[in-house]
Amino acid sequence: MKAVIQRVSRASVTVDGRLISRIGTGLLVLLGVEEGDTRENALAMAKKTAALRIFRDENDKMNLSVRDCAGEAIVVSQFTLCADTRKGNRPSFIRAAAPEIAAPLVDLFAESMREQGVPTQKGLFGADMKVELLNDGPVTILLEN
Repeated sequence: MKAVIQRVSRASVTVDGRLISRIGTGLLVLLGVEEGDTRENALAMAKKTAALRIFRDENDKMNLSVRDCAGEAIVVSQFTLCADTRKGNRPSFIRAAAPEIAAPLVDLFAESMREQGVPTQKGLFGADMKVELLNDGPVTILLEN
C-alpha cells in the first residue's frame, strides 16, 4: 500500500461536474492498493496518517497531527501509484490490486481515519475524478507499507 499525503489549505473532488468532497485545512491522501495488501495494511497506514506530525505548532515547527489541528481529510483511490516504470515508457499496473480487493481497503482506510477522530471524506472509487488542492508548504509525504 502506498499513500501520497499532502498537507492542504483546501481540497475538493469533483466527478462529472458534481462536487462530491470538499475540505478546508487537512490532508489529501492519494491511496494506492497493491496486490497482497490486507486489512492490517490499511489500518496501520490510516493510524500512521492520522498521527503524522506535519502541521505547524505555535513555534512554527511541524509538531501537530491533523487531529491536533482539528483538520479533515479526503481519501482518493489512485491505482497509478502502483505503477511499475522500470522497463519501457508505458507504466505497468500489474501490481495494483483488483477493484474488488482495493475498494473495500480504501473504505476501511477512510473509516479508520474517522474512528481516530479525523473527519474524512472520499473520492469516488473507479471514477474519473478532478482533484483540486492548495498544497500548504508545500508538504508532501510518501508512505509505504
